Amino acid sequence: MENDQEKSLHSLLHDVSGVTITGPTDVSIHSLILDSRKVLPGTLFVALRGTQTDGHQYIETAVNSGATAILCEELPAIINPDVTYIKVLDSAEAMGLMASAFYGYPSKKLTLIGVTGTNGKTSVATFLFQLFRRLGYRCGLLSTVQNQVEDEVIPSTHTTPDSIALNQLLAVMLKKGCSHVFMEVSSHAVAQHRITGLKFAGGIFTNITHDHLDFHKTFDNYIKAKKGFFDQLPKTAFALVNVDDRRGAVMVQNTKAKIETYSLQTLATFKGKIISDTLSGMQMEINLQEVWFRVIGRFNAYNLLSVYGAAVLLGENPEIVLTELSNLKSPPGRFEQFHSADNIVGIVDYAHTPDALENVLETITHLRNGNEKVITVVGCGGNRDAEKRPKMAAIACKYSNRVILTSDNPRNEDPMDILDQMRKGVPPLDYKKTSVIEDRREAILKACEEANPEDIILIAGKGHENYQEIKGVKHHFDDKEILIQAFISKEQN
Repeated sequence: MENDQEKSLHSLLHDVSGVTITGPTDVSIHSLILDSRKVLPGTLFVALRGTQTDGHQYIETAVNSGATAILCEELPAIINPDVTYIKVLDSAEAMGLMASAFYGYPSKKLTLIGVTGTNGKTSVATFLFQLFRRLGYRCGLLSTVQNQVEDEVIPSTHTTPDSIALNQLLAVMLKKGCSHVFMEVSSHAVAQHRITGLKFAGGIFTNITHDHLDFHKTFDNYIKAKKGFFDQLPKTAFALVNVDDRRGAVMVQNTKAKIETYSLQTLATFKGKIISDTLSGMQMEINLQEVWFRVIGRFNAYNLLSVYGAAVLLGENPEIVLTELSNLKSPPGRFEQFHSADNIVGIVDYAHTPDALENVLETITHLRNGNEKVITVVGCGGNRDAEKRPKMAAIACKYSNRVILTSDNPRNEDPMDILDQMRKGVPPLDYKKTSVIEDRREAILKACEEANPEDIILIAGKGHENYQEIKGVKHHFDDKEILIQAFISKEQN
C-alpha cells in the first residue's frame, strides 16, 4: 500500500484516543501493512485480531523485516528499542482512523454514499454509480461485484475492503477526479471497523432479513451492526430508510443525520407505486410522476425509489433523475435474463438468502402468463449461516414446478452435508418434484434439458460470481456461461 508522500507517525495518531506509546513518534511512515510478509523499513505493521489468525503472532516477523512502528492491542514480550509500539484498545478501530489520516482524509473531499441492508446493496450502489455518471459526474463504485473508477474495473474480494485498502481506493478515486463515490457497507465492515474514520454524505437502508449469523451469531447482533452505520453518520448527512421494513425506524433511532424515508406502502418522502410489471419492463409512479423502467420486480421498485431519493437529496433535478433512471439496466447477475432460440427464459440471480430468493420467485410468479413451468436450481454456500439452508429449499418448492438442489460454494464443507440440510426443508408433498444433483454444471444442464418453450429457469445463489470455491481453491465456474452453452446445445439437438 504505497503512498505518494510519507507521513510522520505523530500526525497519524491525531484522531486516535486511549494510546500508550513506547518509542518516538517523530518517525516517518511510508506504508500501513496488515500482512507481515510485506513489511519493509518505513512500515507501520498493524497487528489485527482476525477471524482466522491473530496478527499479534507476527509482530516479531514484522520487526525482523524492518518495521518502523507496530500498532497492537498487546505489547510483545520483547521490545525492540529501534521500533515504536502503539498500544490501543482496538487495533481495527485505530487502523481506520490512521488509514484515513495517512491517505489525506479522502472521504472528506468526496461525496461518499453508503448503502446497507441484507438485499439490494449492490443494485442500489451500482444504479447510483450509473445514474451520476449519466448526470455528468466522475464517479467511483465500491461493491460486491467490482470496484470501479469511471470505466476502470478493480477486482473486488470483499463487499467492503479493509480500512487501509478502502482509504487507498478512495484516494485513487479522488486523484482521478471523482466527485462522488457509492459503496456497499456490509455488517462485517461496521463490526470490524473497516469504515471507521470515513465521512459519509448519506446512508441508505434497504431491508434486513436473516443473514451472516455464522459471523454475528445472533440476529440482534446483525441488526446492531447495520444500525451502527447510521449511528456513525454526521448531522450533515442524510439517512434514507425503507419504512416498509419494520426495522427501518430502528436503524435511525440514534442517528444524528437528517432522516428521510421511501415506501411503496405508506406515506414517505419518496413514495412509489407499481402500475405494471412484465418481463420487458416495469411501469411505476414515483411522487406522482409516471415512469417506465427497464428493470423489473417489486424488489427493484424499492431499489429505484432509494436511488431516486438519494439523488434528489443530493440536489439533483427530480425530472432529469427519473429520465436517466429509466435507461438503467440491472447489474451483472441481478435478475439477468437470457433467452433460448425456442423461447425458454433463463434468469441468473445472486439470491443467496431466503428473503432474496422469495423476492425473485415472487417476481417470476407475477410475470407468468399461463402454464409455463418454473424450474429453480439453487444451493447454499459452505461455512456460512446453516440456519437458512432448509428455508431456501422450502421457498424454492413453494414457488417452483420443479426444484434441483445443487452445490453452491461448498468451501470447506462436504457438499452433500449442505444438500442434506437443504433437503430437510422440502415438504413431503414436494418430494417428487425435487431432486439433488451435487454437480452444479449437471444441475443447470438438467434444468435446460427439462425445460419447454415459455418455461422459466431460475439459477440462484451465485449471480455475478465466476468461480466455485471448493476446499479453499477457486475453480472457474460461471452460471451464465453454462446456461448459454446449454441453450446453444439444445438448439443444435
